[in-house]
Amino acid sequence: MGKSLEEVNESVSTLNKKSGFRKILAFFGPAYLISVGYMDPGNWATDIAGGSQFGYSLLWVLLMSNIMALLLQSLSARLGIVTQRDLAQASRETYSRFINYILYFLAEVAIAACDLAEVLGMAIGINLLFGIPLIEGVMITVLDTFLLLFLINKGIRKMEAFIIALVMVIGVSFIFEMIFAQPDMGEVIYGLIPSMPNETALYIAIGIIGATVMPHNLYLHSSLVQTRKFDRTTAGIKQALKYNFIDSTIALNLAFFVNAAILILAAATFYKVGMYNVAEIQDAHKFLAPLLGTKWAPILFAVALIAAGQSSTITGTLAGQIIMEGYLNLRIQPWVRRIITRLIAIVPAVIVITIFGEGVAGKLLILSQVILSLQLGFAIIPLIHFVSDKSKMKGFHIGRTTQVASWIVALIIVTLNGKLVLDEINGWLESSENPIVLWLTVVPLAFSFLTLLLYIVFKPFVTKSKIAIQNHSPHNLKLKFSKSESYAKKDIAVSVDFSSADEIALNSAFQLGGTEANYTLIHVVETVGALVYGENIEDHETLVDEKLLEEYKVILSEKGFKVGIQLGFGKPDKVIPEIVNKGNFDVLVMGTHGHTGFKDLIFGTTVDKLRHKISIPLFIVKK
Repeated sequence: MGKSLEEVNESVSTLNKKSGFRKILAFFGPAYLISVGYMDPGNWATDIAGGSQFGYSLLWVLLMSNIMALLLQSLSARLGIVTQRDLAQASRETYSRFINYILYFLAEVAIAACDLAEVLGMAIGINLLFGIPLIEGVMITVLDTFLLLFLINKGIRKMEAFIIALVMVIGVSFIFEMIFAQPDMGEVIYGLIPSMPNETALYIAIGIIGATVMPHNLYLHSSLVQTRKFDRTTAGIKQALKYNFIDSTIALNLAFFVNAAILILAAATFYKVGMYNVAEIQDAHKFLAPLLGTKWAPILFAVALIAAGQSSTITGTLAGQIIMEGYLNLRIQPWVRRIITRLIAIVPAVIVITIFGEGVAGKLLILSQVILSLQLGFAIIPLIHFVSDKSKMKGFHIGRTTQVASWIVALIIVTLNGKLVLDEINGWLESSENPIVLWLTVVPLAFSFLTLLLYIVFKPFVTKSKIAIQNHSPHNLKLKFSKSESYAKKDIAVSVDFSSADEIALNSAFQLGGTEANYTLIHVVETVGALVYGENIEDHETLVDEKLLEEYKVILSEKGFKVGIQLGFGKPDKVIPEIVNKGNFDVLVMGTHGHTGFKDLIFGTTVDKLRHKISIPLFIVKK
């Protein structure tokens, strides 16, 4: 499998930075591209609705959403930094082809839905600022596809600088909006205390949470962190994790400020004068000037909306490339991929707006958020499984406390988003003139998604250990041993390979030493990582081999044998003699193993090298 975003992978070096500040600065950037997804136009409608209906009282929901987002994004960054795989690639390596095709389809639909919200938001901003009709504004958004191509060809740092500039435009715009609105700071602080005015507020809160955490951001972050080149040692990986967490904390707090500012603006203007039903972005723009007494308020609002749409659509399109390449291992020309992504969003928007008029834009925004909600669990749950897996994470797996917190967050988000989807389906059923069609299509589809979600949740818990052992031990450790009456050797080394040849080798060793001898089982890990990193490697095969050696020891000890184990790393013809010569062994017993790398060990040139490197007898046992 190729590298994620290969054209910019490891293109930014963090090595040889003399000062700590320059080192930190080299890591900063990816999280700002992520942060724009948390302030995209899809969030604006829910923030405006929350502020206009309930004032400042739902600010705590935004804060809670931000904490959840920070946790999930840090997990995504951890996956990319440690495994050098993005979330789509990790899924492709873990699940069956059939499951991966479904996950890819869902992710692609989510990207299209997200892009739809961003296209509409930017088109609405252009419409509000320049008076250009919405349908023409949608068509103009095609052009930013070429802007993305231009930026990525200039390097990831140029793209990050462009996105950060747009984020600054949004932030500065809302700083001025806050100055114009003059919110009650006491009420703002009070709004950070959890409360729920009524059931309608709960629905808005669900919408805020559902619109905050974006599934495509999890795919994107796990890829973007791989644009940094750093020392792949344990200390280097720890440093990368730390700096990326700082990067995420700063960037997502900026996103929290923007979302909070939108809600506060709505509370300080619309809620304050009793306008509780302002939920459309266009309505909010229209009422800002008369309520705040300045023409700059709506202008800055529209500018910020365009910047939010432009920045988030760039990152959304990048996520589309990552998902296609990761799930399908399919690379097409970047500009073709980006045009396809944009057309998937634009064509439905153009058709619906043409048929139903510009007033339907708000409903399209809401629909895009429902689609995103439906897909969210299919990104979060695999992510938590992956970063909890010791074998995948090479010792950098998350701790038990973080696992519990992650599953709680996943449960909250999936449950709330599930409720949002259920309510939407109920609304469709109640308002539909022909609900039987929905019962035969939408409802079974929803149940099939639920089944898939449950499968993804529970499958790793059920099958992980079984797969690990069956892949490495065809006979599942059910060895049969013969007994020996004699005792000739005291310390015997036995090379094992977790194949059926071990049974013959072990029985031969027991015939030499009986139950009174000391046995040391030697196994050599021969992966590429073991050859490079030696005993510092913590890959999947190493962890499984350690477990199997321990199980051999337990089984043989229960049969009355005195057994020790020794795990080596590298080439067997070098490692086995090193282990043997360091120990005080009387004989080395080897079977005709079938493991990769061992097939020529017994009768090929390797055995000659090994035989001349040890000073004790070598007992070769044919299968």
